[in-house]
Amino acid sequence: MFEIFKSEKGDKFYFRLKAKNGQIILSSQGYASKASCKNGVESVMKNAADDALYERKESANGKFHFNLLASNKQIIGSSQMYASKASMENGIKSIKSNAPGASVKDLTVEG
Repeated sequence: MFEIFKSEKGDKFYFRLKAKNGQIILSSQGYASKASCKNGVESVMKNAADDALYERKESANGKFHFNLLASNKQIIGSSQMYASKASMENGIKSIKSNAPGASVKDLTVEG
């Protein structure tokens, strides 16, 4: 499930993709408008299946993480840090299976 939310200051919109177990598997950059944030969610849904758009990285401390890129090579989402390359690859698999048909929950709507 994707969740759209605002920063604590309330000046930027963000999205996060959660796996079925509730763990956050992808987080966005800040967006100036809700519409552009929703476009980011749609871009993840559209691009999640393309393995070539995952930018796999190893940090200086030996942990692993990745970015999901749009077709124009802009980063649309980033992962958490993983202790191993295998767990990072499992994170990518989770996005590939969860993102395309995920629901979107807008947490910015006042209830």
